[in-house]
Amino acid sequence: MTEVRILSAETATRERDALADILTDCVSGGASIGFMWPFTAGEARCWWEGVIAAVAEGRTILFGAYSDGEALDGSVQLSLDGPCNQRHRGDVKKLLVHRRARSRGAGAALMHSLEDEARRRRLTLLTLDTCSGSEAERLYQRLGWTRAGVIPGYALWPDGRPCDTNIFWKRI
Repeated sequence: MTEVRILSAETATRERDALADILTDCVSGGASIGFMWPFTAGEARCWWEGVIAAVAEGRTILFGAYSDGEALDGSVQLSLDGPCNQRHRGDVKKLLVHRRARSRGAGAALMHSLEDEARRRRLTLLTLDTCSGSEAERLYQRLGWTRAGVIPGYALWPDGRPCDTNIFWKRI
């Protein structure tokens, strides 16, 4: 059973090593999420410091997925840091699920919780991007997201190969 919690900056700081482990595992597994091989746990911890700062400043909401109430298995971010004329929408960033927890509903639970929080905050539109052919792309389609288009060669896989990127949106 997956429990999703909103993580405060303080909680995220306590969970930083677990968050870094999830990020490192995703990159090691080949996910195109903005990092290249080789990628170290130290780099992951450093990257999370920036996310934690954004959470502390109220620019980002961080969600954590826990299995059995104990192990942190995944995370996703809702960015609220848009320009004044885009305060009605949020950007979904870095849906990360450790390989040990995949195919058990953590990704879907994270996205449902994020959408619920976005509604609670009276957002009406969410956007995200993901590599074509990824597990995440299939998840977003199952969850009712609409593909706006594909940008060829927009990002790279961690090994340096180019990947096409899909832009998705969802009215909530």
